[in-house]
Amino acid sequence: MSLTQMKVFNEFIQPAIIETLAQRVALFNEASRGSIRLTTDGFTGDFLQESFFASIHTAQRRVDRYVSNGAASATDLSQLQHNGVKVAGGFGPIRFEPGQLTWLEKPTAEGIEVISRNFAEAMLSDQLNTAIAALVAAIENQSAAKYDGIADVSPNVGISYPTLNKAHAKFGDRSGDLVAQVMTGSVFHKLIGQNLTNTARLFTAQGVNIVDILGKAVIVTDAPALYQDASPLDKEKVLSLVEGAATVFDGGDMISNIETTNGKLRIETTMQVDYTFGLALKGYAWDTANGGKSPTDAELATGSNWDKVATSIKDTAGVIAIGDATVA
Repeated sequence: MSLTQMKVFNEFIQPAIIETLAQRVALFNEASRGSIRLTTDGFTGDFLQESFFASIHTAQRRVDRYVSNGAASATDLSQLQHNGVKVAGGFGPIRFEPGQLTWLEKPTAEGIEVISRNFAEAMLSDQLNTAIAALVAAIENQSAAKYDGIADVSPNVGISYPTLNKAHAKFGDRSGDLVAQVMTGSVFHKLIGQNLTNTARLFTAQGVNIVDILGKAVIVTDAPALYQDASPLDKEKVLSLVEGAATVFDGGDMISNIETTNGKLRIETTMQVDYTFGLALKGYAWDTANGGKSPTDAELATGSNWDKVATSIKDTAGVIAIGDATVA
């Protein structure tokens, strides 16, 4: 690979990554009905802090016209703070021999396409799995948003249509706000099995990327946070989310570096990328004191690091259903 080719490779690797990622973002957002939004919006600083007005619906009161006209208690108009957090990640180093391409007479563009596509997929997977882990942690930490078929029921129950319905009931008259469900492939096929033995039509397939169960779109992904090895029983988890439950922001500071080194029998080239993205959850604020800056995976998946700031649970990201993994 000539010096000119390496220069072209270095100049075009980053734009190719961005373009590939943008294409996948658009497809995912459409399929998830906007429940988990992967955006190319920028995110500066360690935290994204926004203020919003607290609900004042409780200021409504009953009036008795036939009692003395005493003082009424005032309700203060106040603001709450919503915090997102910046997450850092890396990719590589990827090592290859430039001679591999020249020997096979492969064009430089092919190397760019292979690396950029794999990096875009890896970063998209990181963003999605991180968002799901944070959603599971934050929502499961709120008893008002959780239906646990293991802790709440005897004998234990697994994930089923009734289990999901009871989780949806946590939103009461606003259960219609739940637009999508996130589950593993195992749970998805468990529901298919239950559907095959049910005379009612409990779900319909609407396309390759979108499936409808109980009126909600389904995101099928084997995210680690949706399965928990727990004693004495393993747990399966399903998220039911509102629109905008989680938003992933582009950190805008991706750095790629390609180095070619001598000293071995053949010349080697390595490529490495550093990147960041921001994460915010609807109705929850990242605890900047306890969670801190540049959090680890474990910190992001700790429920107490996500403080509920919305007044009502119905104004948060959604609900979670938990079931016994051994129950069919």
